[in-house]
Amino acid sequence: MSDAPASVEGLDLGALRTWLDVQVPGQLPGDLNATLIVGGKSNLTYIVSNGEKDVIVRRPPLGHVLATAHDMGREHRIMAALADTAVPVPRMIAECKDDSVIGAPFYIMERMSGTAFQKAAELEPLGAERVRAITERLVDTLVDLHAVDYREVGLAEFGRPDGYLNRQVARWQKQLEASRSREIDGIDELANRLSDTVPTASEGTIVHGDYRLDNVLVDTADGDRITTVLDWEMSTLGDPLTDLAVMLAYQKLALSDGRGTAQVTDAPLATGYLSPDESIERYAARSGRDVSELGFHLGLAYFKLAVILEGIHFRHSQGKTVGAGFEGIGNMIDPLVQHGLAAISR
Repeated sequence: MSDAPASVEGLDLGALRTWLDVQVPGQLPGDLNATLIVGGKSNLTYIVSNGEKDVIVRRPPLGHVLATAHDMGREHRIMAALADTAVPVPRMIAECKDDSVIGAPFYIMERMSGTAFQKAAELEPLGAERVRAITERLVDTLVDLHAVDYREVGLAEFGRPDGYLNRQVARWQKQLEASRSREIDGIDELANRLSDTVPTASEGTIVHGDYRLDNVLVDTADGDRITTVLDWEMSTLGDPLTDLAVMLAYQKLALSDGRGTAQVTDAPLATGYLSPDESIERYAARSGRDVSELGFHLGLAYFKLAVILEGIHFRHSQGKTVGAGFEGIGNMIDPLVQHGLAAISR
């Protein structure tokens, strides 16, 4: 027997071993070790290995969890449904809905090759031409996702596209109240202005909910191919422009904050990265969608990001986060609110 630990924080490897032997015998045999993937601010992601093969285990975060925001079953279901589409996703191996095994629901999936690029310094050694091609593929993969007929892949009951934008505004207002522990200047004004200016929604599609470059893996050893889209925890059926807006919100934040100070990622500062206008033009041309109401969607994207980060700040203040990088989360909220107010005013 090896000296593999019985558990890592949030994942009891002994309980996982027992569950695997019963539910998927022969899958990852032997002693297990696990590593928490650093950088995840939401659902916890572990590389679990028996020394010969690696898989990925995902479970909800510890402590205070926003309602509906960390549904393991939805993540598993949508990636399984997309397996035979143009959207790259990992192969699903197993799902556990029983909280008693490790203390929360979890699922296991194939570990895919590639890099989740978060920093401009990671992209720039590739050169401007390759960076441009990667970011073009990022937009094209989003178009591919929104082109999937959700009914044909068994997701007709995955969400309710009608009234989606109104429900999104109400949902994130409710999530804010669930995590409100301090005054945040302007956030109620932003919520009210969103409520008052909801546009007619686009035709409903699958929506990822947090689409950006560091939520895909790029295999630089295989033609800079996007091998998988990750982090489907907020996926649903709804207005596809919300995905475009989230991607653009991260990009605009990086461009306004500057290199090394971007709140989530400064990758969009890399030479060759598509500009926001180029991204919008490419998406509109390839999807055929009207993007004239994108200001509202950007305002909603900033509001959603502010609420999500406030929830993480709340968990961190209670000592309920795992891993590093949470200390400055609370300081990120005010700029997001101001960006949101500016976007919806245009």
